[in-house]
Amino acid sequence: MKIYMRLVLLASFIFSGCFVSAQIINIGNRIENKVNNRVNNKIDQGIDKGLDAVEDDISGKNKESDKNKSKKSKAKQTAAENPDVATPGEVTISETKPAAPQDKPSMQTYSKYDFIPGEKVLYFDDFMATAVGDFPPNWNTTASGEVVTNSILPGNWFKMIGEGCISLEEGIKLPENYTIEFDVIPYTLDENNVSFEYGFYLYSAQNPKDLFEGGAVPGLNGGIKMSFGYRATYSAYDVEGYTISGEKADATMEAGKKYRLSFWVQKTRLRVYQDQVKIFDLPKVFAPGMICNQMRFELWGESGPIITNFRIAAGMPDMRSKLITEGKLVTYGIYFDVNKDVVKPESYGTLKGIADVLKENPTVRVKIVGHTDSDGADASNLDLSKRRGASVKAELIKNFGIDAARLESDGLGETKPVSPNDTPSNKAMNRRVEFIKL
Repeated sequence: MKIYMRLVLLASFIFSGCFVSAQIINIGNRIENKVNNRVNNKIDQGIDKGLDAVEDDISGKNKESDKNKSKKSKAKQTAAENPDVATPGEVTISETKPAAPQDKPSMQTYSKYDFIPGEKVLYFDDFMATAVGDFPPNWNTTASGEVVTNSILPGNWFKMIGEGCISLEEGIKLPENYTIEFDVIPYTLDENNVSFEYGFYLYSAQNPKDLFEGGAVPGLNGGIKMSFGYRATYSAYDVEGYTISGEKADATMEAGKKYRLSFWVQKTRLRVYQDQVKIFDLPKVFAPGMICNQMRFELWGESGPIITNFRIAAGMPDMRSKLITEGKLVTYGIYFDVNKDVVKPESYGTLKGIADVLKENPTVRVKIVGHTDSDGADASNLDLSKRRGASVKAELIKNFGIDAARLESDGLGETKPVSPNDTPSNKAMNRRVEFIKL
């Protein structure tokens, strides 16, 4: 009764001049909503600081029109006056301290990058099929999360929130050789904490659907725990216990910046790349015959990842045999942003492999053909695929020294699908570049 009376008096003081009894009825819900809003807005407001510098670098701060500056100033003033009001479904990527502008990577910065994605897409999720604000249907969690957008980087992103783990709901049957890739933006709730990190685990579970199997060491048959953030670490284990562990202190991430993580498994060997740099190369990390069937992100409450373009693919393409012997090479390792025709620098490993085959067979001529999925207008997709084919040709000429006379380019848009355009994974199969021997 005393607590109730204190709440009544507090409500009377805060909402003086209002009809008190109506406010008291909802005060508990409003306090709860207020707390939730403040937590979410702390993420969103902090994330904005990190991408401010990226936005300046991408769009050119000095080229910004007075009209856009006025809009931004007005938006910031509105946010300051209404700290609990946020644009639904949009985050503005955060960090613990203002970031230096992130240099736009070039093809040359990837000159030592030897990662080549798997040939057959097993799973792909860019979260475009999930409504903003929803939790992705193919994932499961003991924490929380939602699909968001942001004002700088294209597409939908999966923001992981809270303390616990997030994994594929059904697990996935992986072969001996496969690759995993995703784009990630780390964030932290504590702006004074520069030691934030999140985990990514690969393991062999008896029951892939059981998120609690093994507790802190998931996968009763063995696996590897990795963490990323202010450092990169790994700890591998088998049925007997931990086997090897290590740390790379200079493999750092800053909250609010975009990175690409790539994992390449070949039987017992694991290679891990952060952007263009190989940070781990572990030849005996998995016991012979052990097959991973689950992966999960580990969250520790104060920080987490925001991911997109999560891709798992099997096998290694035999470029020489496909192109020279069979006369056609289909590759999924040449990347573009959504609706863009600029070849992304993480395509370097694949392009180098193709260029090496062409250099070793100097009389071979090829046609480079771009393909898209069915999203968007037919005419736009056709134009985009042609521009992408031409961009790949230009990269092989400019950065890999292939004679232009040996190359042709074209695009077929969405007219030659290899899978139904009904799921993100099938659409990813249709987005491809083909090299056809002439």
